[in-house]
Amino acid sequence: MYLTKSQISERLNKDLFIRPLLQDDQIGEVSIDFRLGYDFYVSIQGRDATLNASLLGGPSPPSLRDLFSHTRRRPGETFILYPNQTIIGVTLEYLKIPNNICVLLSLRSSYSRLGLHTEALFQPGYVGCLSIELTNINKTPVKITVGARIFQGRLVETYSMSNYFSKKRKYVCQTKPKLSALHDGPDLKILKRYYDSIHQN
Repeated sequence: MYLTKSQISERLNKDLFIRPLLQDDQIGEVSIDFRLGYDFYVSIQGRDATLNASLLGGPSPPSLRDLFSHTRRRPGETFILYPNQTIIGVTLEYLKIPNNICVLLSLRSSYSRLGLHTEALFQPGYVGCLSIELTNINKTPVKITVGARIFQGRLVETYSMSNYFSKKRKYVCQTKPKLSALHDGPDLKILKRYYDSIHQN
């Protein structure tokens, strides 16, 4: 079940930390509003026809930096998110989540109705700004304000305690956006070794 407003308020500054909470009404009945941070990557049309999500058919590992442009805007500034364009960013707020709470992040309904989409899960014990991938799936460009309360997180209590730092993770204590680190994962490396072994014969 989702934590209620009273349960969230009771845990704030004890085992749940959110900085900064700029307005009291950021905490709703069963969710917390989060703001779009001022640092993000914007997807652009590069020379390559595809995003290479494998370790084959290109540099090893393939570079994603040529397909995203880094930008920084002041809170209150706007930018245009074009159809089928994605930004990779972080929330303005920095969190420390208890070891028995996970956070489900989605859009506030006012932004979903504009044709924007995001969805993310943050594991129990997560520490850092919440990383977001926001995509315009509408046919019309949407002008967005940096620092606006675009996202909402629902806190869900788990049945057991978990230590977020018990294993190596690709995204830890983020304060700035980070491009996909899928090429660093073991599964693609295992598959590439297998592919190379059967094609060497």
